[in-house]
Amino acid sequence: MDTAENAGGPAAAAARGPVDVDTAVLLLGAGVTVVTHPLLYVKLLIQVGHEPLPPTVGTTMFGRKFLYLPSFFSYAQHIVKVDGKSGLFRGLSPRIACSVISTFVRAKVKQQVEPQSKTKNQPTSLRKVVKETTQEMIIQCLSRVAAHPFHVMSVRCMAQFVGRELKYGGPFSCIMKIFKEEGVAGFYVGLMPHVLGDVLFLWCCNLLGHFINCYAVDENFTHAPAVRSYTKFVMGIAMSILTYPFMLVADLMAVNNCGLAAGLPPHSPIFKSWLHCWNHLSQKGHLFRGSSFFFRRVPLSSVTPVDD
Repeated sequence: MDTAENAGGPAAAAARGPVDVDTAVLLLGAGVTVVTHPLLYVKLLIQVGHEPLPPTVGTTMFGRKFLYLPSFFSYAQHIVKVDGKSGLFRGLSPRIACSVISTFVRAKVKQQVEPQSKTKNQPTSLRKVVKETTQEMIIQCLSRVAAHPFHVMSVRCMAQFVGRELKYGGPFSCIMKIFKEEGVAGFYVGLMPHVLGDVLFLWCCNLLGHFINCYAVDENFTHAPAVRSYTKFVMGIAMSILTYPFMLVADLMAVNNCGLAAGLPPHSPIFKSWLHCWNHLSQKGHLFRGSSFFFRRVPLSSVTPVDD
């Protein structure tokens, strides 16, 4: 009885565990993608510079008046008014495919990398941090390369809202359209800044977190373990803000000069490279455009403060 239970219990669970976990992770990722899509849709439209609603006058904490752009909720209400509630999910199907492919590739690559990393039980050291970060970088880069074509499709589907185009539809029609007009290279437009942003984020987050835990947190401090557990989380937030321009440039390059109004003059100049795009945004003071959904001020290069 015990032998039979053991054979059919833990052994069977171990055999089917990875499949069940992979399926659960994929479904969870797809669910999160659906829930957060309206948020990222509004963010994308703000990134490409589409502001269909007029700014409103607001006052800073120091009593100075400024023009503020509409918040996420106002922008979302505008999309619903134009396209209905279903309009908030434009470009969702290729984004789900992007999420599923990215999660699948990460899981498979991680299975190959982790056994090697467990061969030596190294103490927490700079060498261990460098090794783990290198592995994370490989996993992230491979998953980014695999999923980026569907990211491009999703971004272009959403950007069609600006010019009310119908050029890009479902994933299959997007694949055919991009391949016919731009070839294989069209699926990887904007990949370089995305990868550079990911790599910079990982290395800065892990290394800074390591140095802070080693040299800034005193061992005699009572709550030192708790502080160390939150260090990487805080570093992740800080680094995501600093590396945001890379994500912005990647999204703009995915739309630029693809035949959509959002990526053509007069709405946007045609960029020769992602560095050209970065320089243009830097000169305009727009490198963090779309990074905030609330209290979005009109850029000082566009308008001066409102007089009392």
